[in-house]
Amino acid sequence: MTRLLAIDTSSAWCSVALLLDDSQPVLLHQKVSAGSSQLLLPWVDTLLQTAQVKLASLDAIAVGVGPGAFTGVRLGVAVTQGLAVSVNLPVIPVISLDAIAAELIQTPRFMEAKPRRFIVAIDARMGEVYWAHYQSAPFGLPKRNGDIHLSTPEDVDLEGIDFIAGSAIDEYGERLLGHAKTSFPTAAIDSQINISASGILSYAKVAWSAGLTQDVHQLEPVYVRNKVAYTAYERKQANS
Repeated sequence: MTRLLAIDTSSAWCSVALLLDDSQPVLLHQKVSAGSSQLLLPWVDTLLQTAQVKLASLDAIAVGVGPGAFTGVRLGVAVTQGLAVSVNLPVIPVISLDAIAAELIQTPRFMEAKPRRFIVAIDARMGEVYWAHYQSAPFGLPKRNGDIHLSTPEDVDLEGIDFIAGSAIDEYGERLLGHAKTSFPTAAIDSQINISASGILSYAKVAWSAGLTQDVHQLEPVYVRNKVAYTAYERKQANS
């Protein structure tokens, strides 16, 4: 049984989800201009009250740690720290692109395409893209191959990629896709999927089952412009 709260404010969306055991997760997800700070805690309270559960009865809090909007990432991490410290819960940090990948593999378009290798690419602003390569797995989460990268759209490595997803597709169009050796068919493109608490949950459920949580005092944002961080789950994958 798993009881998780998931939070993400790393993008233009405020997103909170609650998973209670085998029940269908409940999601609150809304695009905001700069209102996540007003919505986040009331939404957490609403989900808990509606489900008639206490925060302290949960197993962990999962949070999107970036890369993403600087202020949004800091907000999500700070709120998670406050909530986790208040009731002594562990946390599960989830990198934005990994959350998107975890949700992407459950979509009908992806499942029909059956790609072997795929890429998630999201708008990093300032004419740049955050991107990473992933390897599909028969079960569980896809495996990220290598680092999260930050580059111009033209420098995204599309070699050997069967499927591409993320907000960078609509933002940069031919700057991103035009240098591919072969064109991507429509069925191998998902430009609409983005970071959400649903993806955070998809990743966090596997991490929780593997016993991989983190003390809240070690929780930090991930800023790819300065460094690349790996979660405990990723380190375990690399060593397996």
